[in-house]
Amino acid sequence: MRKVAIQGYPGAFHEIAARRFYADEIEIVPADTFDDVVSFVDGQEKADTGLMAIENSISGGLLRNHYLINHSSLQIVGEIYLRIKQNLLALPGTKIEDLIEVHSHPMAIAQSKRYFKSHPHIKLVETRDTAESARNIQANNWTHIGGVASTLAAEMYGLEVLQDSIETNKKNYTRFIVLNHFMDSGDEQDFNKVSVSFAVSHENGSLYRALKALADEGANMTKIQSTPIPGRPWEYLFFVDFLLDDVASFGQVFQQLGSTTRGLKVLGKYKSGDHHED
Repeated sequence: MRKVAIQGYPGAFHEIAARRFYADEIEIVPADTFDDVVSFVDGQEKADTGLMAIENSISGGLLRNHYLINHSSLQIVGEIYLRIKQNLLALPGTKIEDLIEVHSHPMAIAQSKRYFKSHPHIKLVETRDTAESARNIQANNWTHIGGVASTLAAEMYGLEVLQDSIETNKKNYTRFIVLNHFMDSGDEQDFNKVSVSFAVSHENGSLYRALKALADEGANMTKIQSTPIPGRPWEYLFFVDFLLDDVASFGQVFQQLGSTTRGLKVLGKYKSGDHHED
């Protein structure tokens, strides 16, 4: 059985994404941090593969996760997009008037604050994880504390959904990437999307020339993200994703891009991911 490392507890949105991505049965390996996810897969002992969020349609890219991938031996081998539906959960029989606190991850609270403006008697408490908040409600038999989490977390921890889809923006999607050790990167010919990282010189038009090289070779850029380079003030590392209609052109694309950049690194070649509404 494939062991998949995720950040968070069972029932987290990462688990939903993992189970949507893999059609076969998997074993979820919870990790406290994204650093641990990378370490588990890098060591090839605790997990066979890892899945982590890399960007959100509202809050943008997770810079720390870009850095982790770039400094590991892991390769991106897949991706999946999941609509994030936040739900208000509580022990069976609890009413919203009974709640004095609601616990959840800071991002989940931020995404549903407008809903709680209609319930000013409820104090919002930030925790490490959405699913952990749900688990704690069950474990402690908290009758006056609710949580914001997934419907999977509600099922796993015996909670009721007091109100579903309380997030403010109903077009809230998270992109998750699937990570394998570089020795297990799969069929490198079965791809249409590429992720790379590179730096450019401090010269006029240096970034333009790099992006023009992609355009000239027919690559369709879908994302660009910059992060500071530690120890080199005001210099940046760029992360770029692009699609290729003709995968046979990858060698030429890589050559042209390499001639206009510094430290070009391929982070993964994979199939563009499906979008899931739940």
